[in-house]
Amino acid sequence: MDIEVRAPRDGEVEVVAELRAEVMRADLERLGRYDEHRVRQRLRDSFSAEHSSVLVTRGQVVGSFTVRPDGDGLLLEHFCLAAEHQGRGIGSRVLRGVLERADAQGTTVRLAVLRGSAAQALYERHGFVVEGQGEVDVFMVRAAAR
Repeated sequence: MDIEVRAPRDGEVEVVAELRAEVMRADLERLGRYDEHRVRQRLRDSFSAEHSSVLVTRGQVVGSFTVRPDGDGLLLEHFCLAAEHQGRGIGSRVLRGVLERADAQGTTVRLAVLRGSAAQALYERHGFVVEGQGEVDVFMVRAAAR
């Protein structure tokens, strides 16, 4: 399946907010943290069209991610993919692209993943290690490859 990676268009923040809420719902409910409004508003409040990309297939937004400068490295956030597209290597392909860019810049990448989320295994397969843990999040880092 062909996935186009492109900059978000006007109004797509709402599409991404809805997608993120759907993708994260089970994990947030498991952690007792699902709030229908808050999950969408957190994305809206921190969304940066300048640093974000959407994943599109057949004209439909099926995922997104944001990579923004953060101190001496990059922060990967809002990385989500619609459930029906998970498990097909799309997330790995997108993540490899982000990491290749970081390696070319010689910089680390940091992210937070919900405790107990299956996404943590994806990040570990790509060289991320746990840097710390909070009540809800696991903080991970990957140093630039040499």
